[in-house]
Amino acid sequence: MHYLSMMTAAAIASLSLFGMPTAVSAAELAGSWSGSGSIRLPSGDRESARCNVTYSRSTGSSYTAFAVCATKSARVSQSAKLQRVGGNAYEGSFYNSEYNVSGSMSVTVSGSSQVVSLDGGGGQASFRLSKR
Repeated sequence: MHYLSMMTAAAIASLSLFGMPTAVSAAELAGSWSGSGSIRLPSGDRESARCNVTYSRSTGSSYTAFAVCATKSARVSQSAKLQRVGGNAYEGSFYNSEYNVSGSMSVTVSGSSQVVSLDGGGGQASFRLSKR
């Protein structure tokens, strides 16, 4: 795979699973969410991306997430583990097994939307997702 495509995939993996919640109960993170955002590749280039994320409660205030994200040059799938850290804020880590890329993620939920931030694999990403 082309190096830029691999780095795009890594950056997408980083982006798609992180976010920061704000004013919704912890239970409202669970479910299907979709939206768009941008990624900054390790090269410094930026690309627009779309993501679909499904969150499931693991235990108490812990969640798992599965995301599929795509840019014009790549499509990737990754998983994440998140922990409620207060209010509607979640933090955790993501992993993309296809490219062996991992990183940190944060999510903030506000009503039926959320902001997700990812950092890993030399790239960063941010998304705004809406509950489906």
